[in-house]
Amino acid sequence: MMKKKILLILTGLLLLGSTAITLFVGPYFLNVSYYPANAGKGYYAGFYVYISPGAKKLAASGKAVTFLVQPNNSGITSDDPAVHKKDAWWTGFERHKIANELDVILLVPAFIRPGTDWHIYTHALDRDVLTTGRKDLARTDLQLIAMIDEARAFLKQDSIHSNPKFLIQGFSASGMFANRFTMLHPDRILAAAIGSPGGWPIAPQKKYNNNLLPYPAGVGDLETLIGMPFDSITYVQVPQLFVMGSADNNDSLDFTDGWEKESADLVDTLFGNDPQSRWPNSEALYKSVNSNTRFILVNGIGHDRKKLQSYTTDFFLRILNQNNPSN
Repeated sequence: MMKKKILLILTGLLLLGSTAITLFVGPYFLNVSYYPANAGKGYYAGFYVYISPGAKKLAASGKAVTFLVQPNNSGITSDDPAVHKKDAWWTGFERHKIANELDVILLVPAFIRPGTDWHIYTHALDRDVLTTGRKDLARTDLQLIAMIDEARAFLKQDSIHSNPKFLIQGFSASGMFANRFTMLHPDRILAAAIGSPGGWPIAPQKKYNNNLLPYPAGVGDLETLIGMPFDSITYVQVPQLFVMGSADNNDSLDFTDGWEKESADLVDTLFGNDPQSRWPNSEALYKSVNSNTRFILVNGIGHDRKKLQSYTTDFFLRILNQNNPSN
């Protein structure tokens, strides 16, 4: 009799546990789709797409839906795609509530950050991404565009129409990616929110005090790298939010996986040797080209994405309301 009672109790606990897990991850799990890598269509990594309930309602009413892109940032190097795929899934899970609040479609790529060629910092869209001969790691900016276009075309078959311009957000390395992607492709961005971008947002200028600012310090040699000039006219019109905590000293310039030493030393010399001292100088550079940007330094916050997310969400809500006031 005692064994039966124990068995019943354990069964009940297992049922309660599984129910709790289902309620916790269920809404995301049931509404997220994985698109595997497709080199023929221009992307060598898979990606996740989550359609929020509000996005479904907008689509059902005949309105175009907006994508929110969240670049992945696993924080580790690994040549195993499964490692980054798992991290991308959880990134999507963590951000799907933001998508729900904004009534958007969330897309999270699962780019690898390689262990073998560790200096190619794909998750930060560093210089090596633009110069490498490895097709699977090269031009992850173009791969991301191919992912978005594939998802838009696929969803269109289900009568879910979407805007060609999308929102992009990131923090730390993914903030660097969002910042640099916006610089490379301003024509595709509805608005960008960039959190703590590794100690230095890329300068929207080719030179400073007669010093060439090579990518990613600036856009001094961008045309040489990608074969196209920097589209400054479109770029300055893109609404952008830069946000960082006043106690954040996370500095990617101290590491050679994301920066060439010469470029990092140049930024240190011209603009300051830590993120806090560089912040006002970066803001001044963006203002000098009349860009549509706002810089916010939040008092007392360190390198903490969750404590800064509300600034990004509120910013995106304003942008979406301005573009779709009836939504």
